[in-house]
Amino acid sequence: MSAQALNGSVRLAYEVHGEGAPVLLIHGWGYGLWGWEPVVGPLASHYRVVAFDNRGVGGSDVPPGPYTVADMAEDAVAVLDAAGLRTAHVVGTSLGGMIAQEVALDFPDRVDRLILACTTPGGPDAYAMPEQTVRLLEESQSLEPRVALRRFVANALAPGAPEELVERIYAYRQAQRPDPAGWHAQGAAGADFDASERLGAIAAPTLALHGTADGVVDPRNSELLAQRIPNARLEWFEGGGHLFFWEQPERFVEVVTEFLG
Repeated sequence: MSAQALNGSVRLAYEVHGEGAPVLLIHGWGYGLWGWEPVVGPLASHYRVVAFDNRGVGGSDVPPGPYTVADMAEDAVAVLDAAGLRTAHVVGTSLGGMIAQEVALDFPDRVDRLILACTTPGGPDAYAMPEQTVRLLEESQSLEPRVALRRFVANALAPGAPEELVERIYAYRQAQRPDPAGWHAQGAAGADFDASERLGAIAAPTLALHGTADGVVDPRNSELLAQRIPNARLEWFEGGGHLFFWEQPERFVEVVTEFLG
């Protein structure tokens, strides 16, 4: 089912798949709901899966930026409301993991269990973006857009990732290119996020997941999350890149379903 939610005047496109306990999926910077493609079907065989386009990408509106993670957390709750869900398990990756943290902090009664994938608490104590991605962001300004986009895709995967996987994600990104204004506004939200001093207030049982070969978000940030969030544990995906759930979808689904029960 495809539908739209409203947060004030901002329209948010979302989809619902499957039946069972509800699971809300929140993706990262510049990625739409299509970014969950390898795992939506398998998860939907167990759960009622709700995935949506964050403001700034896909079928959702692109309001003027910059955005804040708090804005985007309100969007996520608006999607829950539109889908008729009082509570849900919340799964967020990268920027979506920051949004998921904010939902758990600002709307604790809406979150059953929390899964934070390849993300960071932000703030001065967090580990900085790896140098390879900092360099790519700088170099991308002088690259032909299609070349830059493909390099971003490859950078989000582990070194030596299969060429067919790079091409598969690149094709999606070509077909679903984010609005430049929305892309920058989302980036501003991630850059300003800082939950480091608030993590102790997260009440939901929490699972942090991270690929050991992530070149976009330093994997040590998931150690910080697991240390600072009560009732949290950490699961590593050996050799996985930033998009480790594209590289190891079967294990991702197995770990998630085991945690959610």
